[in-house]
Amino acid sequence: MKERDTPARRPTTIREVAEAAGVSPTTVSLVANRKEDARISAETRRRVREAIERLGYRPNALAKTLVSGSSRFIGLIADAIATTPFAGQIIHGAQDEAWKHGYALLIANTEGNEQLERDAISMMLEHKVRGILYSTWFHRASEIPESLWEADFVLVNCFAEVAGVRAVVPDEVQGGRAATELLARQGHTRIAFINATTPAPAKDGRLAGYRAALDDAGLAFDPTFTLEAYPDQEGGYGAVSELLDTGATAVYCYNDRMAAGLYDGLREHGVSVPGDLSVVGFDNQEVIAAHVRPPLSTVALPHYDLGAVAVRRLLGLDDSEDGVIKVSCPAVERESVGPPASAGPALHRRP
Repeated sequence: MKERDTPARRPTTIREVAEAAGVSPTTVSLVANRKEDARISAETRRRVREAIERLGYRPNALAKTLVSGSSRFIGLIADAIATTPFAGQIIHGAQDEAWKHGYALLIANTEGNEQLERDAISMMLEHKVRGILYSTWFHRASEIPESLWEADFVLVNCFAEVAGVRAVVPDEVQGGRAATELLARQGHTRIAFINATTPAPAKDGRLAGYRAALDDAGLAFDPTFTLEAYPDQEGGYGAVSELLDTGATAVYCYNDRMAAGLYDGLREHGVSVPGDLSVVGFDNQEVIAAHVRPPLSTVALPHYDLGAVAVRRLLGLDDSEDGVIKVSCPAVERESVGPPASAGPALHRRP
C-alpha cells in the first residue's frame, strides 16, 4: 500500500480562529453560523471571516444539527434505483435540486431488504435529516414503513393508498397518449398496442392513454389491435406473428425492450421499419432506443424530474396540495415512425 507523502493535517479549532481574529470563540461561532441578528460590528465580522478562510476552519456540522434540531441533509431511500441505469436519474435529479437549495443527499439502497430499510430510516432520523424521499425503481403502489411516519417524507415513483400522502409519479396516461399520437399524426389508422402481461399502474395507464389518443384522432378502439406480451425482448419477439396477423401499419410497445425484440422478429419476417411498419416504444432507455436501427421513437420516463420535483415538494417550494403529482412523459421522435405503407405489413412478410 502506498504511504502518504505528508501527514494528515489537523483540523483548525474554533479557538485558533478566535485568537487569529482577536475575538472570543462565541463570536466566531455566531459569525460562522451566519447569526445576522447578533450584535457584532461589520469590521469584526470581516476579521472573523478572513481568519476562517485563511485557516480553513470548518464548523462542526453535528454541533449545528444539535442546536438547530435539523441538518442540511435530505435522505433518499430506494429499493434498487441506485443499481438500475436509467432509474438512477432519480438520484441525479434529487441531488441537483437539493444542492441548489443548500442540501446534500444521504442515500441508502436497500435492495428490498426490510431490516436494512428500517436501519436506514433510523440512521437518517438520528442524523435529523430535513426529510426523506422514499423511492422504488418501478412505478407501483407501496406500503409506507411504520418508522417513515416519524419524518417529513415524499414518495417518488410510487404512491400509497392513503389519503393526503405526498407522491411524485410519472403520468402514464399522458405518456401512452403521446406515444400513440406519434403514430396518428403520420396518418396511421390501424395502430396496434402491445401491452404488458404483468399488472402495474403503467399497464393500465398506458392502455388508457392509447385509447384516449385514438378517440382524439377519431379512430374507434378495436380490441383485436390490443395484444399482450411479457415486457422484455423475448416478449416482443414472440408477439410478431400475432401482430402481423392484425394488419396494423403501426405499433406502440409497452417498453423499449419489447420494441427491440419486435425489431428482431420483424427483420426475420422481412418487414422493414418504418417502411412497412412504424414502431414506438416507451421508457427512452438510451442503451436500446438510440442504438437499434433505425433509432427508436419512444416516450421518456421523467426520472430526473421525479427526483427534482420530489425535493421541491419536501422543501415546500411548490404550490401543490398534499396528494399525488403526475409528471409528464415527453415524446422522443427518432426514425422508426413514417407514413403508412400502401399495403399492410402482413402482405409483405415471408411465409
